[in-house]
Amino acid sequence: MRTSGKKWLQDFSLKSLAKSLVIGAAATGMMSAPLQAEELELEKEDLKFGFIKLTDMAPLAIAYEKRFFEDEGLYVTLEAQANWKILLDRVITGELDGAHMLAGQPLGATIGFGTQAHIITAFSMDLNGNGITVSNSVWDEMKKHVPHEDGKPVHPIKADYLKPVVEKYKAEGKPFNMGMVFPVSTHNYELRYWLAAGGIHPGYYAPHKGDISGQLQADALLSVTPPPQMPATLEAGTIYGYCVGEPWNQQAVFKGIGVPVITDYEIWKDNPEKVFGVSKEWADKNPNTHLAVVKAMIRAAKWLDEDNNKNRKEAVKILSQPNYVGADYEVIANSMTGTFEYEKGDKRSLPDFNVFFRYNATYPYYSDAIWYLTQMRRWGQIADAKPDSWYMETAKKVYRPDIYMKAAKLLIAEGKMKAEDFPADDEDGFKSPQSEFIDGITFDGTKPNEYLSKFPIGLKEKDKL
Repeated sequence: MRTSGKKWLQDFSLKSLAKSLVIGAAATGMMSAPLQAEELELEKEDLKFGFIKLTDMAPLAIAYEKRFFEDEGLYVTLEAQANWKILLDRVITGELDGAHMLAGQPLGATIGFGTQAHIITAFSMDLNGNGITVSNSVWDEMKKHVPHEDGKPVHPIKADYLKPVVEKYKAEGKPFNMGMVFPVSTHNYELRYWLAAGGIHPGYYAPHKGDISGQLQADALLSVTPPPQMPATLEAGTIYGYCVGEPWNQQAVFKGIGVPVITDYEIWKDNPEKVFGVSKEWADKNPNTHLAVVKAMIRAAKWLDEDNNKNRKEAVKILSQPNYVGADYEVIANSMTGTFEYEKGDKRSLPDFNVFFRYNATYPYYSDAIWYLTQMRRWGQIADAKPDSWYMETAKKVYRPDIYMKAAKLLIAEGKMKAEDFPADDEDGFKSPQSEFIDGITFDGTKPNEYLSKFPIGLKEKDKL
């Protein structure tokens, strides 16, 4: 746990300066009328935010350590949580003001899959950052099918090469168990996407029948394992592979117990990962405080990507502290400083493995929300067919680019950021159709049902288990 001390004199001067900047910007016409009236009189100054011990909680740690929160007059405590369910529950009850969340959590909660609560996000925390690791014994079997060049495996490694291994286990009557971090996690959907693209069925959910195992009709059985426990669970032989964020893939390499075979960057280039989530009730009660939080985190994200990642080594030192991620510096640095190590000794350049600000990473796109909703429908978490309009309405209920752009405009008016750092004012919240997926299928966020119809494995149209 870390808490900043209250330095009221410093706070007073910072708030006065911020106020004068905003008023001055308004007077010179740099801001719209609604922002002129908002001088960010904070409804709440003392805040507690939750996180899970993963590299991509970095924007929170940096906003704290670089005093971006304090610049906004916020006094923040950052507190590691035991797992994603506890984290979400504590945001809902108000024990936490907000948290580092799986992108699927605000969506899942709002539509009532699992816990029912209206959660929103106005800030996307990062792109990419996950990997899929298999045990050494599984890798030895997979390797026989993987093409090699100059003695090294050709990447990306598809699940096609895992399929013979899974079939062998099935023939021997052994379940092929794999781990992911939560039913509505990116990791669950990425692992399912990769497996299905290789012809391995990852199973269905049937909540309307009381079955939330996600293992109906499955070739590979996926179950939940908390991120820091992944390597030990793999080593114990309880699972044969997993999908998780860093540093827990690189930890398997350092311990010599497994091999990361693919990153999510190779499954879906520049995919959205975590978000910062708050309850809608909290956001409605604390609109200015919410804006101040988003402002601080935008600055932290920019710092993390600044000048071709020049600050990453310092960030790794911060994250290696036990109150944040708590893994060894070398383990975190292995993926966060522009490289990624697959099989031990096979370290490759991957400068975009972790992206925190470039490519508009912090902007909460409606199309990102819709992709997650399509995967919930594909695997049965959404039991019934929904019209395209439902996907749009749900995305707009949860993802809040309007709040994000208010915060961005305040930062521009204060001279802390430039207009070119952000999407244009006419941004409609939808990315152009994306085709850089491992199976080559194009995703257009404006046509969710058409997208679902393209998959050979998965629910579509009027399908219901």
